[in-house]
Amino acid sequence: MNPVQIGQVRKGLEDRFTGLIDMSDQNGQPEQRHDAFLSRALAALAVQIQRPCGNAEAARAVFDGKDDHGLDAVAVEMRGETGRITLVQAKWGAKSKQASFGEGEVHRMLNGLDMILEREFDRFNSRFQRHVSLLEQVLDTPSPKITLVPALLRAEPLNADVRTLLEGKINTLNYAEEMVDYEVLDLRDFRREILGESATSKIKLVARLENYGLEPGPPKAVFGTMTTEDVARWFSDNRRGLFARNIRDSLDLTDVNIKIRNTLLEQPQNFWYFSNGITLLCDTIKRTAGRPGGVGEFHLSGASVVNGAQTVSAIHRAYGTDAEKTAQGRVLVRLISLEDCPPDFGDQVTTSTNTQNPIATRDFKSLDDVQTTLRDDFSFRLGLTYVIQRAGERGPEGDKGCSITEAAVALAATHPNAELAAIARRDHSNLWEDRYYRVLFTPHIDAYHVWRKVQLLRVVKARLKELEEGGLARRAAAMAGYGDLLITHVVFQRLDTRSISDRETDWDAQLAHAVELTEPALRWVKSGIDAEYGPNSQVLAAMRNTERIRRVADRVVRGMAAGGSAPALDFYQLSERSGRQADAARTLVQAERIEDGTVLEFRPVTRPERREMTDWLDADPRRRQATWRNVARNQLRWHADGKSYSASGLVRKMRRDASGQDQNVQGTLHWHVPGEGSLADLAAKVRAETGLDVGDEDES
Repeated sequence: MNPVQIGQVRKGLEDRFTGLIDMSDQNGQPEQRHDAFLSRALAALAVQIQRPCGNAEAARAVFDGKDDHGLDAVAVEMRGETGRITLVQAKWGAKSKQASFGEGEVHRMLNGLDMILEREFDRFNSRFQRHVSLLEQVLDTPSPKITLVPALLRAEPLNADVRTLLEGKINTLNYAEEMVDYEVLDLRDFRREILGESATSKIKLVARLENYGLEPGPPKAVFGTMTTEDVARWFSDNRRGLFARNIRDSLDLTDVNIKIRNTLLEQPQNFWYFSNGITLLCDTIKRTAGRPGGVGEFHLSGASVVNGAQTVSAIHRAYGTDAEKTAQGRVLVRLISLEDCPPDFGDQVTTSTNTQNPIATRDFKSLDDVQTTLRDDFSFRLGLTYVIQRAGERGPEGDKGCSITEAAVALAATHPNAELAAIARRDHSNLWEDRYYRVLFTPHIDAYHVWRKVQLLRVVKARLKELEEGGLARRAAAMAGYGDLLITHVVFQRLDTRSISDRETDWDAQLAHAVELTEPALRWVKSGIDAEYGPNSQVLAAMRNTERIRRVADRVVRGMAAGGSAPALDFYQLSERSGRQADAARTLVQAERIEDGTVLEFRPVTRPERREMTDWLDADPRRRQATWRNVARNQLRWHADGKSYSASGLVRKMRRDASGQDQNVQGTLHWHVPGEGSLADLAAKVRAETGLDVGDEDES
């Protein structure tokens, strides 16, 4: 690798992030400590490339260290109804081997992602914990988007076998619809970010346009058709530099990007008709061959894609998936010259071409007679509002009515075919496709039918929220978070819905019964997923995949109809303790599993704890730490006050101090030996290895 270029990146990292990156866990030699700083700073720089932000914010995104589970930084953001998560693994090294990314790194990175999807947040270190609340918010959305970013300080491309493994692993997550994507950042990307426009010369492109025409101007412009193969090469050769003037992030894993790519892979012959095309601003445009109406070749200097960046990146990704099919596509391209233009003309073009409101498929459905009839029926028969205007506008609040979108999701969740719940879980915009829309919104559907199903979905969601607030954690929390539509489907099957459209039906009684059924349904769903796909299977897979959700729904409905007690949630429900549980702390003391003086780290386990305690913990870092003592009682000496407590007694006190809440907790799940696990995890390993069992845990 070029030592000069590496030196430029090194200096840029030092200038940006010195004093901002948390290095409190690094106690090695100065050279090792600095290398660790550079690796973390590289992760922060990768965050800035993916999501422009200040240096301090990028530094806070870094959580590299013990219990990072193969991930070094996380950036989370909400864009309207869609959330985006960026996960970075960074490799700093002045030599290629030090910046390697092999099969082991792929497995660790995907394992860390699995933990996040399963909401096992307490397995991650304290620097990760500050991001959990926003992560939960994104994972609660119907269609979260996740980008994995190997950030490698090297010029060599990713090994073909490693890339194949990474893509294969990602494809298993994208079993139903694309949720996870990846982007490799390398020395070229980091150098461009550090040096800005001075990192490379202005981009020069060759555009071969078919059936081209001229707009004489001023400003001068050329328009015509290009092959998608040529556009894909533009991106391969220039990467992010191609979008220097663009105000949008072209590489988002957005619904638009995915649909563009799928159109090209499935219907390349129609891509020209279905695409809005690409617009480039250029410092100069010079024609070297061809006449208007024919094929022309144009040399572009200072070129930048200002509209259609998602189209370009989607073309590139489609070309990497199936080059032969993608090459059949063609796309409309506009080239605008900035020669002899006012200084701000380029900015005006960029802003104007990126701020036009898109028309969503849902907007067309609002013109359907079924929807206008429902709107009138809601008003005349129920005295409620049914909103059918453009997507993104807020619907009525509370009991005043609902929106067309909420109605569609409720109808999908309660439909006899559970597969529609999976389709809605993946992305409710799918419900506007005619093959689903016509099944949900039948010609004679009425306001009572729709409103009562909306009410059912709301009460089930509210009850699941109560359960999660009451102490659900890890897999059980994932069940409640991802499984609202499946659980609504199951509950609906247990209600008397024969007269759902009858005005005189006592629907309030059915809603009350639904509230009673929600927790048993949650337990049955957990049992069903575990039985069908194993206790370590991914919950989200069962909720988004049509075949899986159908099999689980069938099993659960049969099980509930047969009667009997609902299966237990085991330790996943932390507010309830079922059966006898060995005292983890005394087990560890007797086995001398942890050395005296080991510093333990506190991690919130439930959503209420994270919400109530995170700011309080950040206000004094000593609150997160306690020293272990191998004594009979009160094994933890809390750094915040120097006093000794039992694990559970200390957590209970901390909750009282932070929020005034007071309830029994299993404290050994909250206190961790960094890099090894929670006290409960370590005690379980001791028991498995020795059979040691010393009595009941004191939860005082």
